[in-house]
Amino acid sequence: MSYELTGKVKVIQQAQTFNSGFNKRELVVTVDDGKYPQDINLEFVQDKVSLLDTLNIGQEVTVFFNIRGREYNGRYFNNLQGWKINTATVTDAYDQTPAFDNDAPPAFDDDVPF
Repeated sequence: MSYELTGKVKVIQQAQTFNSGFNKRELVVTVDDGKYPQDINLEFVQDKVSLLDTLNIGQEVTVFFNIRGREYNGRYFNNLQGWKINTATVTDAYDQTPAFDNDAPPAFDDDVPF
């Protein structure tokens, strides 16, 4: 099952490579959750590590992730494993092109000046 969260990038950790060849990189996103913002740690593994290369601190992002769980020595752990990131793009109001629906009839303006 897939989940998503939207917030601002707070921390981008350096990539870690382990002796086994396993690669991992962590990202912390601050999510507004009412009165107390939450800092959510997500990990990106193997080929998904490169998704963090173009991010900047303070950037608004939506992260898609899966919840992974495992047992180790009778204790249970969860990880949020990211697999996709969408970044918010800011555009100048003058650069926006209006969208037209070719199937819609033209709007009728009955407020004529004469």
